[in-house]
Amino acid sequence: MTTLPFYTAVKDDFESVNQLIMDQLHSRIPLVEKIGNYIISAGGKRLRPLVVLLASRACGMHDPRQHLLAAIIEFLHTSTLLHDDVVDTSDLRRGRSTANALWGNAPSVLVGDFLYSRSFQMMVDLGDMDIMRILAHATTVIAEGEVLQLTKVRDASTDEATYMNVIRSKTAMLFEASSHSAAVLAGADAEQTEALRQYGNALGIAFQLIDDVLDYTGDAATMGKNVGDDLAEGKPTLPLIYTMREGTAEQAQLVRQAIQKGGLDDIGLIQHAVRECGALDYTLQLARTEVDEAVRLLDCLPASEARDALQQLARFAIDRTH
Repeated sequence: MTTLPFYTAVKDDFESVNQLIMDQLHSRIPLVEKIGNYIISAGGKRLRPLVVLLASRACGMHDPRQHLLAAIIEFLHTSTLLHDDVVDTSDLRRGRSTANALWGNAPSVLVGDFLYSRSFQMMVDLGDMDIMRILAHATTVIAEGEVLQLTKVRDASTDEATYMNVIRSKTAMLFEASSHSAAVLAGADAEQTEALRQYGNALGIAFQLIDDVLDYTGDAATMGKNVGDDLAEGKPTLPLIYTMREGTAEQAQLVRQAIQKGGLDDIGLIQHAVRECGALDYTLQLARTEVDEAVRLLDCLPASEARDALQQLARFAIDRTH
């Protein structure tokens, strides 16, 4: 994955972050290291630490502290993945069995707690109260977003505003915290700091919107997770919400019933409905609008390879297949 062009600008930094991540997984309890290493070694795109590195570099920073911040962000993200998979009873992530599928729910939750706690130990090492404030706020908002989403499972009355609240909190918040804290660490001026904060928010929203499109159009082997996972869990994502609002009476009823009962009995019919009524196009257009805004926000930064990479990353949010 790191062969994508926007990694090139911070290739050496990225390798340092990966090593730091592995070093910080150390624990006196073997099972902690075993599960931690399993989920970290699954790789993924490491987009949030990448945002830290690119944003700090775009602000002119060349300092090992950015590696520590990037590792903190990845630990926070990984802890949420462990917890999410338990909440969602998921059995596949990044093309591999989830930790809870292999070791059970209790060890997964507890190792998630370990990674979350270790991230705050690392924040103390970083020694920047402003960054700790940003990240503490972010983790609170993310937890609230998770709970809000949980309360809307199998709730076919969920509207677009509530959905956007969920994804801003649950997904976009950590992207926002990544770019915002990187700007603060780099000592960027107020305009650049605010622009990068908003960039992370727009990028995160775009990524989640495309994830929700891919849930109906993607390929399980490519995505590394099961197609229709959200529908199976009864989650009312935007393609479904739009179909209930704008589709035919039959399409709306089909989706409503599918959300209320969960499962994948009608996945083929749902895929046809969300495509035919324009729900996927609508969701994709919203993502494009967020990406355009993300790219525009970078205009206040000086020209650099890192700024170009941030723009490429935003556009990748639309073009990706997983």
